[in-house]
Amino acid sequence: MISIKSAAFRAWAGGVLALLLTSLPALALELPKDRVVLTVSGQLGVTNRAQTAVWDMAMLEALPQTRFTTTTPWDNGPVTFSGPLLRDVLATVQARGTTLRATALNDYRITIPASDAAAFDVIIATRMNDQPMSVRTKGPLFIVYPFDSRPELKSTTYFERSIWQLRSLEIE
Repeated sequence: MISIKSAAFRAWAGGVLALLLTSLPALALELPKDRVVLTVSGQLGVTNRAQTAVWDMAMLEALPQTRFTTTTPWDNGPVTFSGPLLRDVLATVQARGTTLRATALNDYRITIPASDAAAFDVIIATRMNDQPMSVRTKGPLFIVYPFDSRPELKSTTYFERSIWQLRSLEIE
């Protein structure tokens, strides 16, 4: 009997999900009705504007939302973040690459392995402590790892991958 917790089952399920995502016909991604807050480009199966996928805040908030409270090196005490899982955003556009090149509004860039989206409940936070984030408070989008959920996430590697004022992702 295969246990849902077994590594073999998780590997099988991951393979089935990858097969489904790459074999599905391209789904329509609606056009933004408001200001674009995120542009995803690169190896995508679904786009909505000139070979990119652009998102307004309402589109991101229409995806299933995840919420967690964690401590960060930038805040005094625990902070609650919420937003869609990074893996859900990537699945929606049928991302096919292994690397994410994230860019902030100030042109700060960081490379994130796409495998992080599967391994951890990384979110593209749209809210901090239940409030929309302004540019002044690291918004409007912030890639956040659930640092307190696993000891290995409390390291410089993952803190650096948590890019605030996120503007774009390029899938390579």
